[in-house]
Amino acid sequence: MDKNTKLHYMKRVDDKCAELPWYVTEYIDSRKRKLSHTTLLNYCHDYLIFFDWLVAEKLAADDRKDIELNVLESLTVREVENFLSFLEYQLGNNKYTINRKLSALKSLFDYLQNKAETSDLNPYIQRNVMAKIDFNSIKESQETVANRIEGKILREDDFEKFRQFVAHDFGELNKSNKRMVRFHEFNRERDTAIVSLILGSGLRLSEVAGINIEDLDMNKGQVRVLRKGNKEQYVYFSQQALLDLESYLKIRETRYVPGKSENYLFIAAPIGRKGKSRRLTPRSIEKLIEKYAAAFGKPALTVHSLRHSFATRYHLENNDVPRLKNQLGHSSIQTTMIYTHLTDEEMRKAVNNMDK
Repeated sequence: MDKNTKLHYMKRVDDKCAELPWYVTEYIDSRKRKLSHTTLLNYCHDYLIFFDWLVAEKLAADDRKDIELNVLESLTVREVENFLSFLEYQLGNNKYTINRKLSALKSLFDYLQNKAETSDLNPYIQRNVMAKIDFNSIKESQETVANRIEGKILREDDFEKFRQFVAHDFGELNKSNKRMVRFHEFNRERDTAIVSLILGSGLRLSEVAGINIEDLDMNKGQVRVLRKGNKEQYVYFSQQALLDLESYLKIRETRYVPGKSENYLFIAAPIGRKGKSRRLTPRSIEKLIEKYAAAFGKPALTVHSLRHSFATRYHLENNDVPRLKNQLGHSSIQTTMIYTHLTDEEMRKAVNNMDK
């Protein structure tokens, strides 16, 4: 990810921090070296929800920025449990999302109690209520996780069918809508390259959005990406992804007209006559996949399920979990092991076919 993009995201983080109490800003600043910009931004969103809830419940000052440390120190377990219930029943958050937001709060409160110090070397808070709160219990075996993913991925011939749909058939399906057809014609090489790259590499959404032109090594079929934990890694992509990227690169400059310093790979279509080129955001990529998936008849498809689709196919064809772990950028091989369950049925069929 280029310097300007990093600065853009960090500005968004700083803008969110300006809406939060000073000690939250101090905590976020302390984590900038170790956490990615997207994680920090998610933390800020989570804190805004929490502090707004404190205000709405009249547990604190009328302005979230004015909430003092003693308010956090005096929160009861019951009040925090009420907040978690608010997330579930009012905001509709699932248990995974609630656990993520609780983790963000636990991290903040731990900093305030065990790391931050006043001028006289005392902790910011003496009592940490978040340490008493348990995460939601989510007891799922790898096989259960695999079964949950099962219906949300592409299999076998669906890879090429979906790619062809993005490249051509979507326009045919919507030929009565001239505006939609024009928009598809304008972006189809770009969109095909995005879909092909994810299906041919298993990259994460943020990794795809963050690619710059100089990150591509077309000779080796590799792309440099920034993985979780701000680790750089070269990731291989498929021959089909290479061909689709080449097709996109041929029209990228003439169609999207990027400025000399605008070296991001995937560019958003200009808006209006004087529209300037800009990086295609993660949310924009999500929306274009959602659009094609719904029209394709598989509305459950997401960027993440395309990543799962790649991983499932890779394991089926190569049966090499350590290499797949490295390709996907997993920190633990246990995470990668779910794909062994996803492909059990295919493996059984393949063995049985040997007798025919």
